[in-house]
Amino acid sequence: MHWVPMILAGALAAVCITIGYGAPSGTTVRMVTTAKSQTQRNITTGAPGANGTVQPTPYGDENLEEPLPKDRRMRLSDEKIPDKKACPPLGLKSLRVSDSQLRASSTKRYGLGAHRGRLNIQSGIYDDDFFDGGWCADEKNTQQWFEVDARRLTRFTGVITQGKNSIWTDDWVTSYKVQVSNDTHTWQTCKNGTEEVIFKANKDPETPVLNHLPTPMVGRYIRINPQTWFENGTICLRAEILGCPLPDPNTVFMWEHVPEPTDKLDFKHHNYKEMRKLMKAVNDECPEITRVYSIGKSYLGLKMYVMEISDNPGQHELGEPEFRYVAGMHGNEVVGRELMLNLMQYLCMEYKKGNPRVMRLVTETRIHLLPSMNPDGYEQAYKLGSELSGWAYGRWTYQGFDLNHNFADLNTPLWEAEDNEEVPHKFPNHYIPIPEYYTFANATVTPETRAVIDWMQKIPFVLSANMHGGELVVTYPFDMTRSYWMAKELTPTPDDAMFRWLATVYATSNRVMADDNRRICHTENFMRQGNIINGADWHTVAGSMNDFSYLHTNCFEVTVELSCDKFPHEVELPVEWENNKESLLVFMEQVHRGIKGVVRDKDTEKGIPEAIIVVNELNHDIRTAVDGDYWRLLNPGEYEVTAKAEGYHPSTKSCRVTYENHATICDFYLVKTAKQRLREMLANGKKLPKELMLRLRQLRTRKFKSMSPK
Repeated sequence: MHWVPMILAGALAAVCITIGYGAPSGTTVRMVTTAKSQTQRNITTGAPGANGTVQPTPYGDENLEEPLPKDRRMRLSDEKIPDKKACPPLGLKSLRVSDSQLRASSTKRYGLGAHRGRLNIQSGIYDDDFFDGGWCADEKNTQQWFEVDARRLTRFTGVITQGKNSIWTDDWVTSYKVQVSNDTHTWQTCKNGTEEVIFKANKDPETPVLNHLPTPMVGRYIRINPQTWFENGTICLRAEILGCPLPDPNTVFMWEHVPEPTDKLDFKHHNYKEMRKLMKAVNDECPEITRVYSIGKSYLGLKMYVMEISDNPGQHELGEPEFRYVAGMHGNEVVGRELMLNLMQYLCMEYKKGNPRVMRLVTETRIHLLPSMNPDGYEQAYKLGSELSGWAYGRWTYQGFDLNHNFADLNTPLWEAEDNEEVPHKFPNHYIPIPEYYTFANATVTPETRAVIDWMQKIPFVLSANMHGGELVVTYPFDMTRSYWMAKELTPTPDDAMFRWLATVYATSNRVMADDNRRICHTENFMRQGNIINGADWHTVAGSMNDFSYLHTNCFEVTVELSCDKFPHEVELPVEWENNKESLLVFMEQVHRGIKGVVRDKDTEKGIPEAIIVVNELNHDIRTAVDGDYWRLLNPGEYEVTAKAEGYHPSTKSCRVTYENHATICDFYLVKTAKQRLREMLANGKKLPKELMLRLRQLRTRKFKSMSPK
């Protein structure tokens, strides 16, 4: 998820702070320049040649059995072998536990009620609203408690706590007792032998602290009973409970059924080693439609692997659109990573079964899946695990960068040119070049960002989604507000209607987003907006990948916030797959919406690269790829489309986009201008034809007469 910059005016001074779902309150991104980053200067500054409009050097196939990189700063985590005796979380963090299952002895106010006592829940920017950052008791004494109803007999094994999430106050519990009951009347306190155990809790509000019970306790209800708290604060906490359900024929809750996935996929968290194994297994299973390649390396040397899925892997096919999914930009937002690994397994399996929908996708689309854009950050979060990595640990790269703020800001030069009425005759409305400052040796640009930019420039992507976590919403460009002083402001692109459709397609086919009765994740109720929002109207993000993709290449990209829980326990992963499977498929199918075609030279019938495709009344053009083919995403309707290229007369035609799920073909044949023909003839040392010589003489005479005084 993004950061939320907010400017708050106080009585004495204006204070600028940065908060939000991307990090703990008050945390700032560390900007680090290193010798290694200074030496990496491989970004093309100019727009020509971007997005596959010149023949790129292809990515080679990867050997997934090569030795792992060795770096003293990085110790790759080993695969976590599941402990059969360990119990998973009940689901306070993931919202599997409902608000009605949470109670407390007292509540300071509604916004600090028991329903807010969930691990990692985030607060609003105000200290007295309905969405504060934890449960807080109304009194300061040892009789206060926070209670969870497991709804069935449960073997409780542990408790995880945090303090209150707030930018204004510091509140957390420093010690507590644990009590268990079957009826809420008689309570048994956790003991170690004959003594009641007082568990040491938190030392700050954000770091999760796990306490295992000396002996598992069985019951339906469990209470956390605070004993001491931060001396300058009050009794506030967020919690998760570890427990295993036990058979209980007397409860109706045993009859509740969560649909199990029918797809036999590898539902677990995959570290770098396991991810490589899985990708190799998929490639070995379906070598005819898959290929694994790397677009670069992270700061610590971990490769950024991509799984390509196509009926002709390794090559761009004329007229076939390129699609990409990117996950793991923030290393601790892991649902996207696992969905990408599940998706590549699913496409391989279903293709072999002859699934018509999957076969059509694979044969008509070149699909690229990048599971981990920030592998260094993921390895950090993975080592702590789903419950102990907190809200932000692993979000940033090893160098301390937020990758979603690390792309070049192309919005500002475009808007300045528009204000000066220079677009498009003096300043382009597309393929905006990367500013020179961004390529300097001391520019704070990560190797991960450079690799992705190079990837964008080599392959003519048409559509993309960037997978995040921590909310349930789909955002679309622009991500940056046009008024630079505004923390949020509706800032649509010229293709706003198309982007709204793309975002709506994912949101309405997602099982959780489509549920109007679901609980909001943290503070925002996106259901009122159909679970989609203009990125800048949520909060401004300068240097986002979505905006860069739209302005520097042909590719339309949205951000999908996949789940309220950034790093869910692996028991939640099958449900996450079921929630998103249809969305992932239907969104990929949108790459075939709009118009497509080839712009050719009328004489030679060869494709013309870098020809510009202009759609009337849409102030955003695209360009053809190296073979002269193009794809322009458009909603159904009638459009006047013009193809133009240097040295050719422009050609205009009407193209009609239907409601069918396939693109309308709009090919163009361009005729060279007389000047271009003359240049080519002179360049080749040929003599000019007599007819052309006569025509040039007539033109000179006409020009001379027009200039002569009458």
